[in-house]
Amino acid sequence: MTRPEQVRAIEAVWGIESPRLVAALTRVVRDVGLAEEFAQDAFVAALSQWASDGIPRNPGAWLMSVAKRRAIDYFRRAETAETKYRLLGHELQTEEPEESIFAALDDDYIADDLLRLMFVACHPVLPVEARVALTLRLLGGLSTTEIARAFLSSEPAIAQRIVRAKRSLAAARVPFEVPDAAQRTQRLASVLEVVYLIFNEGYSASSGDDVLRPELMQEALRLGRVLAELAPGESEVHGLVALMELQSSRARARIGRSGEPVLLLDQDRARWDQMLIRRGFAALGRAERLGQSLGPYALQAAIAACHARARTAKETDWARIAALYDALAQVHPTPVVRLNRAVAVGMAFGPGSGLELVDALLAEPSLKAYHLLPSVRGDLLEKLRRFGEARAEFERAAAMAHNARDRELLLARAARCARA
Repeated sequence: MTRPEQVRAIEAVWGIESPRLVAALTRVVRDVGLAEEFAQDAFVAALSQWASDGIPRNPGAWLMSVAKRRAIDYFRRAETAETKYRLLGHELQTEEPEESIFAALDDDYIADDLLRLMFVACHPVLPVEARVALTLRLLGGLSTTEIARAFLSSEPAIAQRIVRAKRSLAAARVPFEVPDAAQRTQRLASVLEVVYLIFNEGYSASSGDDVLRPELMQEALRLGRVLAELAPGESEVHGLVALMELQSSRARARIGRSGEPVLLLDQDRARWDQMLIRRGFAALGRAERLGQSLGPYALQAAIAACHARARTAKETDWARIAALYDALAQVHPTPVVRLNRAVAVGMAFGPGSGLELVDALLAEPSLKAYHLLPSVRGDLLEKLRRFGEARAEFERAAAMAHNARDRELLLARAARCARA
């Protein structure tokens, strides 16, 4: 195996092991920043030793052993931490260096550590952007370079965001625990929001030249599936997984031959991934069988399921989708939900009905810079054969869009209206 191949293999192992390593270390040292520092030390040691000796049979055990030794050295130097030193020393003395700490713990214990880490990384004390970056770093095992590349940001900016997030958690003395029943709903909503933000940036890139960022979609799906295993009794967790599975199923059909975005009704449904659709249906079924009231993610998944069941665009049950949007607007009454409901109403009951609902949103402050508002309005006006007005709306939407491919599509639609 060549040196580059060795490094890639080690990095692949790190991506698998790092979340569990950081989670277990955080439980012991009670500081997510220190835990990641010890884990990174272990990774650097692995790059050096594994390159010559090969990857050990139990890489998680090796990494944990090295990380715990680093922690002991740290606390030995910090004499005020004698209690933590004794705890770490006792754990290390009772295990052989090549035996995994994870082997000494049952699966539920490891799962608890991961779930705690999710709640810490997505704590509401942090700004949303910091939660996203910290989650990708701690639970996704992504490097600062990879996170910066995924969000078209600079490495120093992402690094500072992560550093500030760790400092904020330490300053707020955020406990490494699963929140109690009184806080659980709010805190779980924050975790789900972060995972879906990561997915959405992958599914519909907000800037740059690409429609999709598959690595972000895949990472969000992985995090969602892990969370569903850790919190199987939460219907919204299964609802989010269902939504991401069903939306991911369309990924191949969302891009044309030249990399341009393809609208949902124009997609070749033969290219939709049937395995992901089945997984989405199964996750939605789990959410429904729990008997809890369906929340925003489960309702959006039910809407996505309507599209997945339609063999052609014409067979789409738009009346059912409009009804689901009515229910979604009751539990999650945001302007974007109302805009999407207008689209469904326009498809189910005619573009005039949809346009009336869209026009009611024109004064909504949060949608002033949202390019999909004029885009939807342009689409409805085009269907009403009001081509001049439609062209102006598409041009306005293009001026607002940050993604180059979205701009191209909107300008093409404006040109089509000009020719009509």
